[in-house]
Amino acid sequence: MFTIRAAEDFSKARGRAILSRIQHFMNTDKDKLLSFNDVKEILKPKNQTYKGMQTVPINLIVGSEGRYRDFNKYFLPKSDHLKSRWVRVDEAHIRDIILPPIQLYEIGGVYFVRDGNHRVSVARSQGIEMIDAEVISLSSEITIDPSMTTDDLRERIIGVEKKAFYEKTEFGEYTHCYDLDFSMPGRYDVIYNHILVHKYYLNQGISDEIPFSAALVSWYNHVYEPIIKIIKDERLYLNFPGRTPGDLYVWIVKHWDFLKKKYGILYPISDAARDFSQKYGKTRAKFVRFITALFHKRIHRPRS
Repeated sequence: MFTIRAAEDFSKARGRAILSRIQHFMNTDKDKLLSFNDVKEILKPKNQTYKGMQTVPINLIVGSEGRYRDFNKYFLPKSDHLKSRWVRVDEAHIRDIILPPIQLYEIGGVYFVRDGNHRVSVARSQGIEMIDAEVISLSSEITIDPSMTTDDLRERIIGVEKKAFYEKTEFGEYTHCYDLDFSMPGRYDVIYNHILVHKYYLNQGISDEIPFSAALVSWYNHVYEPIIKIIKDERLYLNFPGRTPGDLYVWIVKHWDFLKKKYGILYPISDAARDFSQKYGKTRAKFVRFITALFHKRIHRPRS
């Protein structure tokens, strides 16, 4: 009897998962459970703290460490292969059998499942509002809204980074440019370092220290703007849909450094831009390989 009832509960949950998928077919990200590792990579928490046992609101559990492909945004099961375990957990719930607490990561005010995905799915399907959990909290300067997709979170981080960069450097006031934009987090730190390197070279052979603001204007006029002009004149951005001129600037400069080491420091930046576009802009596979290799060390740094 209990098993039959649990099986019926699973069928209802699967039906709601299918309906949700149909409702979000125009924007599938709205139906996806967040990947903890993807979110961690975007937010880059600096430390974590063991918080112990807590009672956590079910609706604030928005993702999973390892099973984010098995459940949708509402922790509804996306496949029939989940039935056996899901039914066992639901049957225990029906029988009032107390199951062990789940294990969660907390970051940005929301939670991700380390262990207990099926228990969360069953609890949410049964309308349970709170669940006991053992929690590890990771630091974050950003508050995550439970409705956010990975793209929403990435855009939020980029917005925060841009605001901080513009305030720290007074970039807009000195350059009158307010559209230095990127499609991925972390690029404003790269730009800041480019300006510092430019400042270092400007200071060579000069007794008085050049102000950062003067180095910024010089970098913008003599490094950034000429490369952006090449990108626009050559229409290189057409080979990289979804990417900004700022993205291309960062990647082309990196590629230029590689080519100068190979062919000499006089290698023209215009040739480097065209070479980059030809090698990495024609097929998505080449582009993905380039970006993966370029940021491999940063993306796959050892966990703390």
